[in-house]
Amino acid sequence: MSATLDRAAAARVPLLADGYWAGVWRRLKRDPVTLAVMGGLLVIVLVSVFAPLLTSYGPYEPTAVGRLKPIGTPGHWLGTDDTGRDLWTRLLYGGRLSLLMGVTPVLVALGVGGTIGVVAGLAGGLLNTVIMRTADVFYAFPSVLLAIAICGVFGAGAGSTIIALSIVFTPPLLRVSEGVAAQIRGLDYVAAARASGTGFFQIMRHHVIPNAAPSILVYATSLVSLSIILSSGLSFLGLGVAPPAAEWGLMLNALRQGMYVQPLLAALPGLMIFLTSMFFNLAADGLRGAMDVRLAR
Repeated sequence: MSATLDRAAAARVPLLADGYWAGVWRRLKRDPVTLAVMGGLLVIVLVSVFAPLLTSYGPYEPTAVGRLKPIGTPGHWLGTDDTGRDLWTRLLYGGRLSLLMGVTPVLVALGVGGTIGVVAGLAGGLLNTVIMRTADVFYAFPSVLLAIAICGVFGAGAGSTIIALSIVFTPPLLRVSEGVAAQIRGLDYVAAARASGTGFFQIMRHHVIPNAAPSILVYATSLVSLSIILSSGLSFLGLGVAPPAAEWGLMLNALRQGMYVQPLLAALPGLMIFLTSMFFNLAADGLRGAMDVRLAR
């Protein structure tokens, strides 16, 4: 038994060694763009989490100065929205819900689609065919239309949006996970583990998942930006978060009515959506380069 375990342990790929992650960090430190966008994401997350400490107003509290006040209004440096609420406060609190709606569906899809994809890629054969052909059915529908249809069935709300986007993102994550696992399945160290008598789930846990995780996580990170855009779009269309919740897409919809009075106010929620999505995309690109061992130098 000990000889079997020793052979299985010796067959593990070098990515599990500490030197791999040290190399990832070393390459990240030489990439100022990725570090800058990660810093920007950290700032957005922190100001959203600690929003009550950064403003003296509530997100649903009308102010005494009136509605659609311009940027630079005393006491309201980003002005007020269409009902007289402080826009700075609404943007801070809106980051909480927008980030939640962007990250949660990807995490759910990663857990479901990633797991099923790894099982399909490692198993191969009939099981792989059944799973992948089932996933292909969802590719017949554009992601936006599929999300709108699901939200139409379940009704508007944060929960419906999370369910809809989780369903939308599960097939692509399943496909990526299956592709990576299928490549790993054909490598020598997996064949050695099988020859030593290691079981299916042990191989998946100790050999496939740790070595497939970097590629899958990088792809999942890139989906967060799309998730934020789609969730904001659903709220803009009235299929996502319901008023008076503070959410960037919903704020954009409300402020568009005052675009001819204060156009800069309407641009602020859109700017936050753009910056956050761009930061996640650039972070995913940087992580892809840092985690690619072929780029090690």
